[in-house]
Amino acid sequence: MQDAVTFDPSPADVPVTEGDATPLDILDAKGRREFNKLQKRLRRQVGNAIIDYEMIGEGDRVMVCLSGGKDSYTMLEVLRSLQRNAPVHFSLVAVNLDQKQPGFPEHVLPEYLDGIGVEYHILERDTYSVVKEKTPEGKTTCALCSRLRRGSLYGFAEEIGATKIALGHHREDILETLFLNLFFGGSLKAMPPKLLSDDGRNIVIRPLAYCREADIAEFARLMAFPIIPCNLCGSQPNLQRQVVKEMLAEWEARHPGRLESMFKAVTNVAPSQLADRELFDFAGLEEKQARRQADRIDILNEL
Repeated sequence: MQDAVTFDPSPADVPVTEGDATPLDILDAKGRREFNKLQKRLRRQVGNAIIDYEMIGEGDRVMVCLSGGKDSYTMLEVLRSLQRNAPVHFSLVAVNLDQKQPGFPEHVLPEYLDGIGVEYHILERDTYSVVKEKTPEGKTTCALCSRLRRGSLYGFAEEIGATKIALGHHREDILETLFLNLFFGGSLKAMPPKLLSDDGRNIVIRPLAYCREADIAEFARLMAFPIIPCNLCGSQPNLQRQVVKEMLAEWEARHPGRLESMFKAVTNVAPSQLADRELFDFAGLEEKQARRQADRIDILNEL
C-alpha cells in the first residue's frame, strides 16, 4: 500500500509562478488579501481531502483531466501548488480529450499548458459524432458522452503510466449527483472522493470534493483561466442536473449552511438507519439480541 501524502492543510502563501495568467497585478491590497485567503482555503480543502482519502502516494503519476472549464483549471493549479511543498514526490500530467466538437478552440489548452510548463497530452477522439448520432432528438447527451469520455481517458491513463486519474468534481457536483440518483435513479449514491474503476484498472480521485463551487468560480476568475465552454451539453435546456443545481442554490440562499450540512451527511452514513439489506444484517438482529441478553445474564451471575 502506498504511503499517503501528508499535506500541510494551512500552508504559507505560495506565489504564482512565472507564466501563470493572473490579474493579481491590478488588485489593490485588500483584493490581494482576499485572493490569498481564497487560495489558502482551496489549498487547505484539497490537502485535507487528499489526506482523508489517501488520494496521492509516493511516486504517483497523477493524470489531471483538463476539460478547459473552471473546475479542472483550478484543480490543476492547486495540485501544482501543493506539489511544490508535498513531503512525497509525485508527478502531474494534464490530459485533454478533444471530442471534436465543432468550433472547439484547439489552440487554447496547448498554449496555456506550454506557458505554465506542465506536461500534457491532447487525446483526439470523435465522441461528438457518436453522441449526436446515438442520442434521440430531445434527449440529453450527458450519459452517453460521459461513458465515452470515461472510457477514452481510462484507457489512455494506462498508456501513459498514470497511477491516479484526477477529476474536477466539487462539493456541489457530489450533492447534485446524490439528488439526481435519489429523484430519478432510485438509489442513494453520489460521487465518492476516491474510487476503483469498474474494471479494476484505475483509481479515480476527486481532489476538489471539499471545495465550494463559488470559491472555484471566483478563483478561476481571478486567475483569468482561458475557459472553454462545452457546447455539447451546456446548451441543453432539459438537463435535470441544472434543475437540481437551481434547487440546491435556492435552499442554500434561504438556509445558509444547508449544503455544508448535507455534504457532511454524505460522509456520515448510518447503514442500520436505512433499509439496504446488503449493507446491514437486519435478519440477524434477533441473534444479536439473544447474544446480548446472554452476555447480561453472564455478567449478573458473576456478581
